[in-house]
Amino acid sequence: MKQFTVTQAEAGQRLDKFLGKYLNKAPKSFLYKMMRKKNITLNGKKAAGSEKLVSGDEIRLFFSDETIEKFSELQLPEAQGKLSVIYEDEHILLVNKPEGILSQKAEPEDISMVEEAQAYLLHTGAVTEESLRTFRPSVVNRLDRNTSGILAVGKDLAGAQELSRLFKERSLHKYYYCLVKGRVEEKARIKGYLVKNEATNRVTVEKEPMGREALPIETEYIPLDSDGEVTLLKVLLVTGRTHQIRAHLSSVGHPILGDHKYGDPVLNARVKEEYHLTHQLLHAAILTFPKLEGTLAYLSGRTFHAPLPKKFARILTQRKLSVEGNAEHGTAGKEETICRHGIPEA
Repeated sequence: MKQFTVTQAEAGQRLDKFLGKYLNKAPKSFLYKMMRKKNITLNGKKAAGSEKLVSGDEIRLFFSDETIEKFSELQLPEAQGKLSVIYEDEHILLVNKPEGILSQKAEPEDISMVEEAQAYLLHTGAVTEESLRTFRPSVVNRLDRNTSGILAVGKDLAGAQELSRLFKERSLHKYYYCLVKGRVEEKARIKGYLVKNEATNRVTVEKEPMGREALPIETEYIPLDSDGEVTLLKVLLVTGRTHQIRAHLSSVGHPILGDHKYGDPVLNARVKEEYHLTHQLLHAAILTFPKLEGTLAYLSGRTFHAPLPKKFARILTQRKLSVEGNAEHGTAGKEETICRHGIPEA
């Protein structure tokens, strides 16, 4: 017989989902049959599987150790767990993703930020091998492989669900820094329609919708500093689509330096030779929480910053550019406020 006491991290999920994670090699029909026969019980009573678990619930499996071993397989994350942690509490973890690593794995053999986060939480004792059987902390938002910056991780189910809701509703405000070709003089909100080519994993931006697959996009930016050849922008994603910032800025003549999908080949070749730059200079720098109630209410209005990668910061220094702006260049200076729906944001 095996007995579990549901933890706060596991609470909120259905019993059948919990069982499916722990006995991950067992057919669903087997699990429901065992519940009908009371070989699986919830708080000592017969269960249907649809019950929502709360912290402290007791689940009993009246199986032999051999049966449990047969139907249960634990795969531990193959990662080093070395993270640049921005913020951590009992529900969430915010990390600064370096360029060159996936947010979530694309192939079974990939090591992504999900595995790195799980390994980190194992190393710190925030999760155990046993708890990973029934709930796996995961990255909630995504950044392109070669985009750096803030990623949010749900450490427990309540945190993951609340973060997912906030990102889906787009009530979390996300700001990016990027270095683009040309001089940008004025802040602007640009609109268009994005069409994705699944075969090439590229997108195009059109002024008018081109069929049902075209998705409306809006991107807002403000110039922070410029040396005439390039401009440092602060960008707000009003919508969030695949490669949106990269493709949208390129479509208006300001491609991001180092972007080999949407960038300027001549400029990219020059900055590669000068700075050994092999990826786009795009960084998810700032995350601001809206007014909240419930699980994450304590984060209402808080803003978190991800420091620039060393190479990005070094290139800005060499070009005498700054996120605070430069009056000599006549750019943004202290006027960094970007507004969504007329509401000033941090």
